[in-house]
Amino acid sequence: MGVLDIVPAGVLTGDNVRKLFEYAKENQFAIPAINVTSSSVANAVLEAARDIKAPIIIQVSQGGAAYFAGKGLANDKQQASILGAIAAAHHVRTVAKAYGVPVVLHSDHCAKKLLPWFDGMLKADEEYFAQHQEPLFSSHMLDLSEESKEHNIPTCVSYFKRMAPLGLWLEMEIGITGGEEDGVDNTGVDNALLYTQPDDIWDVYTALSAIGPNFSIAAAFGNVHGVYKPGNVRLHPELLGKHQVHAEQKLGDGKKKPLFLVFHGGSGSTKDEIKTAVQNGVVKMNVDTDTQWAYLCGIRDFVQNKAGYLQTQVGNPEGADKPNKKYYDPRVWVREGEKTLVQRVKEACADLGNTNRL
Repeated sequence: MGVLDIVPAGVLTGDNVRKLFEYAKENQFAIPAINVTSSSVANAVLEAARDIKAPIIIQVSQGGAAYFAGKGLANDKQQASILGAIAAAHHVRTVAKAYGVPVVLHSDHCAKKLLPWFDGMLKADEEYFAQHQEPLFSSHMLDLSEESKEHNIPTCVSYFKRMAPLGLWLEMEIGITGGEEDGVDNTGVDNALLYTQPDDIWDVYTALSAIGPNFSIAAAFGNVHGVYKPGNVRLHPELLGKHQVHAEQKLGDGKKKPLFLVFHGGSGSTKDEIKTAVQNGVVKMNVDTDTQWAYLCGIRDFVQNKAGYLQTQVGNPEGADKPNKKYYDPRVWVREGEKTLVQRVKEACADLGNTNRL
């Protein structure tokens, strides 16, 4: 039995998201969540998933969503980020089924200061639900990890009560992911905050499970956003196993690994760290820094290798009157970035055991 025996191709919502994550946890693989900033990036991610017969998670950050809408738009009230996220969602919904893979359509980190962005997306979900009986997105993330637990959990509960009836999955974070990403800088936080405690996880689980089962927890185990050399960051994915055991003991119902866990700051992680995280119930791993680099590499190499054809519209090493349109046409050089991105997404899927799963 494969993934397509339990969920359809295209954007998943409601219990189908949970069915996918349950299948991943039971079969010990995880799904990479790739940040997209344009239709070009989104299409390349879908192409990679199709080629290796794998489900995929496509997500937009607040800054990436604004870029999707256009950098020329004002964003003082998150209006560009809201519009861009909605545009990205509609694009992915339009093309995903054609690629034949199940897709979780997700919004990435939303800190307290970005809640107007979250509110705008949730409004769009409600409007879409009124017409289609399902939300526009599959899931959203609330990242209130910089706030106290006493603020973080009740806020997540409040939003989840609104999300659950729509069939939206909630991802929340407790414990801080270090480093810097998309304008959120946690490079100077206390190292102790990079490791979530089991009792904190249990508090989240009890609060959210009272509303519904469709939620995941991004628990910190030393994670850092951005790229770094293996060994420079002390990741402890074995701590995730302790969270699972703690929850098992509290529940006392015999169910193994009851938590759906998320791995943030995955770029630069070793293969063993990733494997341990997956064995301990991680079903989603964010990948952004490495895929940004991969997209650049194809374009960079093309520009360097074809430099003689990219100086003028007419005239190149083959002759002064030779046209260069077939080199500077964006469909040519952008495609080179897509090709290298496709390969990096395939690598991320392979690292997580997410190949030939359909």
